[in-house]
Amino acid sequence: MNSQEYIQQLREELRQHNHNYYVLDNASISDYDFDMKLKELQVLEAKHPEFYDESSPTLRVGGGITKKFETIKHRYRMYSLDNSYSKEDLLDWETRIQKILDSDDISYTCELKYDGASINITYTNGKLVRAVTRGDGFEGDDVTTNIKTIKSVPLQLQGDYPQDFDIRGEIMLPIAGFHKMNEVRVANGEDPYMNPRNTASGSLKLQDSAETASRPLECYLYNLKIKDKGNTDIETQFGSLQNARNYGFKVPDHAKEVTSILGILDYINHWETARHELPFEIDGVVIKVNDLFQQEELGYTAKAPRWAMAYKFKAEQVSTTLESISYQVGRTGAITPVANLSAILLAGTTVRRASLHNADQIEKLDIRINDAVYVEKGGEIIPKIIGVDTTKRDENSVITIYATHCPECDTKLVRTEGDAKHYCPNEFGCAPQVVGRIQHYISRKSLDIEGLGGETIALLYKEGLVSTYADLYDLKFEQIIPLERMAEKSAQNLIDGVSASKNAPFEKVLFGLGIRFVGATVAKKLAKHYKNVWALANATQEELEQVDEIGVRIAESVVAFFIDVKNLQALERLEVAGIQLVINEDDQQLSSTVLEGKSFLFTGKLTQFTRDDAKEMVEQNAGKTISGVSKKLDYLVVGEKAGSKLKKAEALGTVTILTETEFLELIGK
Repeated sequence: MNSQEYIQQLREELRQHNHNYYVLDNASISDYDFDMKLKELQVLEAKHPEFYDESSPTLRVGGGITKKFETIKHRYRMYSLDNSYSKEDLLDWETRIQKILDSDDISYTCELKYDGASINITYTNGKLVRAVTRGDGFEGDDVTTNIKTIKSVPLQLQGDYPQDFDIRGEIMLPIAGFHKMNEVRVANGEDPYMNPRNTASGSLKLQDSAETASRPLECYLYNLKIKDKGNTDIETQFGSLQNARNYGFKVPDHAKEVTSILGILDYINHWETARHELPFEIDGVVIKVNDLFQQEELGYTAKAPRWAMAYKFKAEQVSTTLESISYQVGRTGAITPVANLSAILLAGTTVRRASLHNADQIEKLDIRINDAVYVEKGGEIIPKIIGVDTTKRDENSVITIYATHCPECDTKLVRTEGDAKHYCPNEFGCAPQVVGRIQHYISRKSLDIEGLGGETIALLYKEGLVSTYADLYDLKFEQIIPLERMAEKSAQNLIDGVSASKNAPFEKVLFGLGIRFVGATVAKKLAKHYKNVWALANATQEELEQVDEIGVRIAESVVAFFIDVKNLQALERLEVAGIQLVINEDDQQLSSTVLEGKSFLFTGKLTQFTRDDAKEMVEQNAGKTISGVSKKLDYLVVGEKAGSKLKKAEALGTVTILTETEFLELIGK
């Protein structure tokens, strides 16, 4: 056996031992023997660099330094999940999907809802090539170097795996490992970490991968996204888990197939009690339609798959004392009352503050200073007050009077009819609003300006250097360098980051303007529809309401924004600075306009292209896809086993029905 063959043999042995220990929980070699083999391999690889292998077990020890995590667009969007909190919610969900599928023959896969950091990992030809955090669902951070250090993540797959696919799951920090980490920190005089989830998430963004490697992270994977589905025989979610296990992944051991809501409820009831026996934290259960064909039929809403539902366990509740109420001002001027509490431990986190939401909530609770209050974490994330123990109330307590003036600028607050919040109308003179708008403009989902953070914006405002996002483009190096905590390099990074933001696409800029009710998805729709900011600025409310998914509230807000002279002046300055206020036609280049004004829906099992491909082809030819059969539908494209949608379209008599081949011919393919 020559050196190359022996190195390869060592790698295979170590991969198998690693898989047995970290994935199967069944050690096949002692720790000492494993370490000796690993050291032997390290020596041989150093001696023979010509035999380098990016999936070698020696790469798990880390040591690479990542100064900047590149932003990567997800090949398949990472959606959120809709939440449910009761049996009634689940029954309503089942009724909805039965109606869409026109069938009550539906089975489900129940899985635990892990409380960790979501990850998407790409494999090509059996090798791990990229790992990206969830981010905003459309794009995330490339954390490949750090993910490769996690022992339960295979670098090289085994078995009969697809050649190109993504797999999704959760990076977890087991409770025992978390406590051991904190014991070390306390012994070293450092503050302990607050909870496993945040610690796991932070571990993925450590610049030193050796530090990530030193942490006892686990990875559970549960969602295969295969590029060429035609080359697999996977038909169910439960089956996909078994296949993933055969490829070498650590998949949920507690997943279960059920055939009814009763089966789902049994699963929920069991784990709501038994979850405390698990070695890691969970915050609920995820229920998925088991049949992958039915999943495709159900599709997605703008935010979540219709075929899945998260059931959140009842939030943990504790009692403490309300010490005072303060008020926060958001970037839109919304006032949020905040309860300042005697410190308590809740769901693994020390809580000193909780949201009171608005004046109506304070009145409903009749909450008063020094009251004994019940606090919970909604979804075990955001603390909120849910009740008051009036039996412990001081007889001299005083009814809480809601603030009448802004806590920051003393402007009288306003509350419009039908709005739950009070607002400070001093949009351009109230510091938190001014700073908040600029912070939103530079944020990751907006222009993502490198070298600038929230604290720096606050400092620039305090020093009188910025009062609107347009001021960023007038900043000079010599103005920045004297500021607190600014060195030459950080000052230059700021200037370079601001300059680079001029290349941000129009939809990002539009979102960054901070128009009330205009989120990232709405900004994308408006950018695509109006093409440039001035066309949008001149649109009437009636015209805006004709755009897909733009309602009265959004339309009113957009019109109000562009009526304001100060906003128009800021836009003019952005235009002069070279910001992209026009959509990039190269990005929007259509293949043709043959489908212009026409709507499409795809049903049945598609064999010539995926649903994502179908949607892209329709949009590239100026058409649009819709989610249901109605008089608004022009074409229904049917695959194999087409069901209720085909029957409904035939009954309407106004819908043109096409095969996949006929659809391709229609667009000239």
